Formats: sequence, C-alpha cells, structure tokens
Amino acid sequence: MYRKIELAYLGIQVPEPAALDAFFGDVIGLTPGAPAGAATSTWRDDDKVHRILLEPGAANDASFLGFEAVDADAFDATAARIAAAGFALTDGTAEECAARAVERLVATDTPWGVRCELVLGLADATDPFDSATMPSGFHTKGVGFGHVVFATTDFDESHRFATEALGLQQSDWLEMELAPGIGLEVRFYHCNERHHSLAFARAPFELPQTLHHVMFETNDRDDVGAAFDRAWASGLPIPNGLGRHDNDGMFSFYVESPAGFQVEVGHGARVVPADWDDNRRYDQISAWGHQPLRQT
Repeated sequence: MYRKIELAYLGIQVPEPAALDAFFGDVIGLTPGAPAGAATSTWRDDDKVHRILLEPGAANDASFLGFEAVDADAFDATAARIAAAGFALTDGTAEECAARAVERLVATDTPWGVRCELVLGLADATDPFDSATMPSGFHTKGVGFGHVVFATTDFDESHRFATEALGLQQSDWLEMELAPGIGLEVRFYHCNERHHSLAFARAPFELPQTLHHVMFETNDRDDVGAAFDRAWASGLPIPNGLGRHDNDGMFSFYVESPAGFQVEVGHGARVVPADWDDNRRYDQISAWGHQPLRQT
C-alpha cells in the first residue's frame, strides 16, 4: 500500500477568510490560489491549483481534508478499502469536483469530525509557484503539500480510520508526561516518504478546535529562519520557537494563526522508506528547542 495516496489539500472554515491573507502570504510565504467559490479564498505552496481552502463560517476549524490518489487504480482501491472498513462513501457532485478542481471525488465522515475527501486528478495551477518570501519553495513533490495534526477524543477509532480505511502506516508514536497526572499521546502516519502526513493527539475532552496545526516544509533551511523572523515581527503568538523534533528530525517553529490554529514551518525531516521498521515510542517532543516564546 506504499504511496497510493498523498495529502492534497485542507479546508478551513473561518469567519473572514480575507483576515488570513497577510498571515498565509506575508508570514508563511504561500501564494494565492485559483478562486474556489464566491467567498472561498485559496492558497498554494507549489504548482497545484490550491492546497489551503478558506471558506466563511463560524467554526474556526478544519472543515474537510483531501487525499489525492496517485492514479485511477489507487483511487478505486482506496475507495473500496474505506467502504470495507465500514465508512460510508458519497460521490462528489459535478459542482463539488469543480470547486476542488479534481476529476473524481468521494467523501466520508471521519471519527474526529472532519470530512475526508478522496480525489483524483487535482489540477495544476496556470502558473508556476513563485514566492518572494519563500525563494526555495516547499517540499511537496511525491509527498503531498505538508502534514496536518488533529486532536480528538475518538483517538482509537481515528487510528483505525487512518490505518484500515486510508491504508496509512504508523511511523511511530509519542507518549510523555507533560505534568504530574497530565499525559500526551500522539500517533504519526505516513503514506509516502514524508515521515507523517497525518497525526492524532489524544484529547481528554472536546477542544474548541480539532485542528492543532498544519505544516509546510521548505526546501532550504534558511527559509525557516527567515519565516521565523517574519512571524516574530508580526506580533503573533509563537507557541514554539526554533527547535528540532526527536522523531522526525524536523527543524521548525510554530506560529499561531489569527484563527487560533497553529502553522509549523520546517525543513529537513527524515525520509521514510518503503521498508520502514522504526515504529517505536518516543518520550519527548523535541531533541532541543521548541520553547514557548510568546503566548496568546
């Protein structure tokens, strides 16, 4: 099941999509994507037509998540796998396919409450990706646009959805004590050479936001530092300064968006081969750094 799908896009519902223009454009270094509806704004981190879709609404949270099949056979096999795992699929309408700029689409509800879409043929943009603030571009070829991490109270069923329905493989997991009596458990899943395209954190109760963060990986280490300088100058909260994660080796930082969810900008994560055999427990988030610098 190695490299049958990859992370295609993330939909986020926010009250005013335009309020995140400066954040995604000036701070993170994305470029505007093609229109996807009258009130929906989109953002790109590569040559695809869109990767982030911001639709108006009160949720301030992820509303849908898209995985793209690498070909028609992979699409059919993954759709059959989702159905066999007990998750009902609905076919996307012509209007939905047009809005997502894809050839085919099926969708299902997930245990963590975010609609998951399986698509085929995500369109290319009309012009190459070119960001003045991210000159090296982002690492997406063959690995999808980045990764997303959700917090969920339905942790075990979400794990089953990732592995049994989508066919992702667990890369490793984190279990640690944050404070006496307060633990953290996170499981990480891959579908290609990216260490994780999807991860779940076990939530002890329902949180205001399911989406914890979305990650964009740069092609050059210095672009992470430049993005950090822009984040610092923006005055936005920085929950985690520069550091390196223990499990995937990513050099990164986290900045809180105006909508409350976080964005990780990183570089240099380890590559996961098809014969991955390092699925093990980690007991710390970071080898060094990632200290809180500026809170809400």
